[in-house]
Amino acid sequence: MLAAAALAMAATLPLTACGSGGDETESGPVELTVAVWSLASTPEFQTLFDAFHQANPDITVKPVDILAADYPTKVTTMLAGGDTTDVITMKTLADYVRFAGRGQLKDITAAATSAEGGKLAGLDQYKQESDKYYALPYRQDFWVLYYNKKIFDAAGQPYPTNLTWDQYVELAKKLTSGTGEKKVYGAYQHTWRSIVQAISAAQTGGDQLGGDYKFFADQYKTALALQEAGATLDFGTAVTQKTGYASMFESGKTAMLPMGTWYIAKILSEKKKGTTDADWAIAPMPQRPGATGVTTFGAPTAFAVNKKAKHAAAAQKFVEFASSLAGAKAITGIGVVPAYQSDEIRQQYFTLPGMPTDDLSKKAFAPEKVNPEMPVSDKTAKIDTILNEEHQLIMTKQKAIEDAIKEMESRVKSEVN
Repeated sequence: MLAAAALAMAATLPLTACGSGGDETESGPVELTVAVWSLASTPEFQTLFDAFHQANPDITVKPVDILAADYPTKVTTMLAGGDTTDVITMKTLADYVRFAGRGQLKDITAAATSAEGGKLAGLDQYKQESDKYYALPYRQDFWVLYYNKKIFDAAGQPYPTNLTWDQYVELAKKLTSGTGEKKVYGAYQHTWRSIVQAISAAQTGGDQLGGDYKFFADQYKTALALQEAGATLDFGTAVTQKTGYASMFESGKTAMLPMGTWYIAKILSEKKKGTTDADWAIAPMPQRPGATGVTTFGAPTAFAVNKKAKHAAAAQKFVEFASSLAGAKAITGIGVVPAYQSDEIRQQYFTLPGMPTDDLSKKAFAPEKVNPEMPVSDKTAKIDTILNEEHQLIMTKQKAIEDAIKEMESRVKSEVN
């Protein structure tokens, strides 16, 4: 009751904005603008907007909807031109570093270093060299291993508990069956370089920006071993056919799928609509031999206040709401993994209709360590391009692993460093 009363009082207080024009007090209705991408197919945005408006009736959110592919370029242009859109969604960490480095985002260090900020997974990735923060994460995705229990049961294989990568390959071979259009693969490794390079960096402590990439070798051997055994769809075929990881799993074409937790919301939706009969659950990502605990990789998504926001106080209020317990409850309700971490949120997540509730799934949902998918700096974009190009050459067997790794190192040294 006290919390409800405080919320009601807070909603009626005037908003104090500290923008480029100095302190301003706003009263009455506020229309808050928030830059987002693909609003119609990203339900978390409207869910947060509705929850925030309900808690703050005088503030109405007006989304600035941008195509996902155009988002980084469009926002870069907007901020450079002095656009006054109040809140900017940080689609990637690379975007955040660029905008923060240019002084285009408001300092919200006080909120980040508060007791509530300490509950946000992925927050440390928004800390700048000056020990300042210019965004708060509202969601934190990380990679797990999805699996289809029907395929495991039919093959008489135990569910994938505490696998090493070698065991993962052997299990995938045993789960592979059929030929041609009826073939079911033991695993599907999507074409993104992260499934090899990011997990390798996360589990070995390797640095993807460092210029020494020998730590990639073991993971590439795993990926190629799967491919050579016919236990996963050939990389070249997947690229040529533009194979979707969701269609592979939902159609029963693969028994195992390493993928991010963002996929949970989609498969819950598909199950509810009856478009898939996959009897799914999740397990921890396979680990290197001798590993203690579960280490995986992931990336947060955040909101930031535009330095030139028209309604700076309302904007910060929204950013803090989205990363709070209230915001976490709102997006958890649709299957999105929030950055706000608590036992209450984890319990809510596993009460969602269709969500697996076994102990293995719960263990997968609470890894001991989530390392960044890709470190961020002013070199990230160029290095990412180089690593991706060499990744494709390895996976299509146009280059040997050792030769491609040497080329990565040579190119990063000559083209970037």
